[in-house]
Amino acid sequence: MRAAIIKKREGLKMMDEKRIQTLIREGRQFLHCQSLADQDDFVSDQQLKKPQPPLVKVAMSEQRIMLPRNFEDLDIDGDFTEILSRRHSSRVFTQQPISLLQLSYLLWASQGVKEIRGKRYATLRTVPSGGARHGFETYLIVRMCEGLDCGVYHYLPMEHTLEFLHRIDDEEQMISDSLCGQRWASKASVVFYWSLVAYRCEWRYGIRAHRVALIDVGHVGQNLYLGCAALNLGVCGIAAFDDKVCSDIFGLDKDEEFIIYTAPVGTISSADIEKESGFYRFVEEEGL
Repeated sequence: MRAAIIKKREGLKMMDEKRIQTLIREGRQFLHCQSLADQDDFVSDQQLKKPQPPLVKVAMSEQRIMLPRNFEDLDIDGDFTEILSRRHSSRVFTQQPISLLQLSYLLWASQGVKEIRGKRYATLRTVPSGGARHGFETYLIVRMCEGLDCGVYHYLPMEHTLEFLHRIDDEEQMISDSLCGQRWASKASVVFYWSLVAYRCEWRYGIRAHRVALIDVGHVGQNLYLGCAALNLGVCGIAAFDDKVCSDIFGLDKDEEFIIYTAPVGTISSADIEKESGFYRFVEEEGL
């Protein structure tokens, strides 16, 4: 598999090595952000008393689906230690539908609102976030979920509902295109896409907001992983996605809001362990 990837790359025009190294250094510098010593003159928009951005995105559709909350009816398998031990990335799905209750649980586990602080100053959720800013929106491409039509959805965490945005002619192809040709992901039951609404974080943290956002989205992804492990579902976080395709699917402006992380979710079987191992066959082939 790895050899096939290398062979494919050999036929492409490769980026200049000096350019690659320059971008790598710029990326490392970004992760350093600005040291506190460099921020003596920095004042955030929050400190300047500028209006706070909304806690969540305004609904875009009148087609709403109420999500069930009877999570006690779910078959949660194992105690927390067992769930942690089972957490892993899955790339082979059995292509069975998940239930609406399972999807509801995963949405709540990864971005659910538990409490609102003040009139509308902050949301406390099932995941931590710097300054309780929670700069993310959750979008879905649904292929197989009981009670839902196939298509594109947006999660409304305040009401714990989904809004239906639009249909797609070919969900599998669109998923593959959005994830840079990773065909295995198109067999998932549902694919999660998280966007960053940047100013939600920038309002409070300004020039340091973007590193905070990357940390925060990791919390979101891990909660989805643990939720899937509890339900015996498969999931795999993916950072290799096509920014433009993703933005076009969900109608994002690519500047104020853009996709930052994705994760296919689907049903799995222990019988597919050998197939999963195939994704790492290059380790043996190359003696790594």
